[in-house]
Amino acid sequence: MLVLNLSITSDTLSLGRSIKDGEKLVSSDQSFELGFFSTGNSKNRYFGMWYKISPKTVVWVANRDKPLTDSHGFLTFSHDGDLVLVNQSKSVVWSSNLSRVVKNPVAQLLDTGDLVLRENSSLNSDDYRWQSFDHPSDTLLPGMKLGWDLKIGFERCLTSWKSKDDPSPGDYTFRLNINGLPRFELVSLGSGKIYRTRPWFGIQYNGSSIASNPVIKPLFFYGENQMYLLYEVSKSKFIVRLLTNHAGWLQLYVASTRSNAWNIMYSIPNDKCDAYGACGANGICRINRDPICDCLKGFVPKSPEQWDLLDWSGGCMRRIPINCSKEEGLLKLANVKIPDLLEFWLNNNMSLKECEAECLKNCSCTAYANSDVRGVSGCLLWFGSLLDVKEYKEDNYGQALYIRLPKSEPDFVHNSVKKKRMVIAILMSAIAALFLSATAYCHQIQNRRIKSKGWKIKEEDVDLPLFDLATIVNATNGFSEDSLIGAGGFGPVYKDGYSICNMQAIFLPGQERTIEETVNRSRQVLESSRNETILMANCNTESLGASSCGMEEGQKDFGL
Repeated sequence: MLVLNLSITSDTLSLGRSIKDGEKLVSSDQSFELGFFSTGNSKNRYFGMWYKISPKTVVWVANRDKPLTDSHGFLTFSHDGDLVLVNQSKSVVWSSNLSRVVKNPVAQLLDTGDLVLRENSSLNSDDYRWQSFDHPSDTLLPGMKLGWDLKIGFERCLTSWKSKDDPSPGDYTFRLNINGLPRFELVSLGSGKIYRTRPWFGIQYNGSSIASNPVIKPLFFYGENQMYLLYEVSKSKFIVRLLTNHAGWLQLYVASTRSNAWNIMYSIPNDKCDAYGACGANGICRINRDPICDCLKGFVPKSPEQWDLLDWSGGCMRRIPINCSKEEGLLKLANVKIPDLLEFWLNNNMSLKECEAECLKNCSCTAYANSDVRGVSGCLLWFGSLLDVKEYKEDNYGQALYIRLPKSEPDFVHNSVKKKRMVIAILMSAIAALFLSATAYCHQIQNRRIKSKGWKIKEEDVDLPLFDLATIVNATNGFSEDSLIGAGGFGPVYKDGYSICNMQAIFLPGQERTIEETVNRSRQVLESSRNETILMANCNTESLGASSCGMEEGQKDFGL
């Protein structure tokens, strides 16, 4: 339980004044308070900052590694203008440690939760001589920078508490690694990395708790002298904090400005694939698979027995060793978090094609990737094992990785066959689409010609091609008796042995067609003739390939 003294004061501390145990500064908007507190059952006293609506939520501690043992400490200014925390014997236990003298200092607690030290005559933020935002504890507040000032070599990072009730520096640190491409890492003092984000690829950070969401908007600055992350709150009704807790979790907390109830919006590690190197060297983690770990293409488990027991720590090894020959290629693995940058080479001015050539000519290169997802330039080469590879479920999170494999490797051969099949399938689809388009176009032209002659076709007659009288006369040799087959109920029936191509119907030599001549029938007879012809048109016998009907205004009706 947190023990606080609740006397009220202003948001500023000027020269000649001090803050004693039991006194505090309060930001002008009543969001934050600054003063002395204790944790749990401890009698130690710390000087720090907390949310006014949630006094137990401490966001910054000055003397976290040097607690006061009684309530006789106070905060004041030194003769050089430094902020100093002194104990009962007037010994300094904490200091702002300014590099230059401030003649007329003022300390102010801002509405953002930033405690700043400035000259009394200046309100410009550029003139701040010191600020608590540059020295975070375990919490990142909106507007606070997490990263590096490269000009002076100064790092801002989050360090967890030792325990729930002990604010002293703990075992976990969340920091920005700027070796190669910048990426954030959650590091354990005893066991090294336990989580890392994907590297910065020139657009945004994805796949982590610091990605955009409806509550916060992260901003990453990547410059020559500064490299850092900060975030803004999207809606003023929320208060937000990013915490590195004592158990090794990175957690994004959200609360309403009207309530002191905090909700965890996101935690890291979020799933088993977030654990650093979950599948060992040359392994890949897929959270939607069971089991989640597999070897990269071209690799097999080093210890199949351990792998069967779901112990993936031993990782994988190549099925066929590479020997720097011309019989080697690069296999693409899409939508992944690329391997950690352990043994690597980076060139920001090289194209992807040049990157591939550079990898193939270097016998030690095991994989390569584009260092800029915008595709402008940039080359990353890996040497040695590929560690901490993860496949993303979301399409826009990952990056393409190209793994070096012998061309005799089964995975490489299988991938090449798949590519060929895909190309063939695409070509066949294109040809089919072209054929269907041409058929539809011809059908449309035919309909236009029919309509231009004033003919009408019922919807049920779409399978009944129409011919003019001249075509039918030509097909029957002028209704010659030599072409006469017999007589039906509606007139003579002729056969056709000619090649006729008109509109949709194509008659080939040797194919027989029947032509039924009908003369001056009644409307009922005409309809019956039409029905008979449609029936014949839908017959599927080889000897009767198709049926057609020829009509001309003022002439006889013919069934073909």
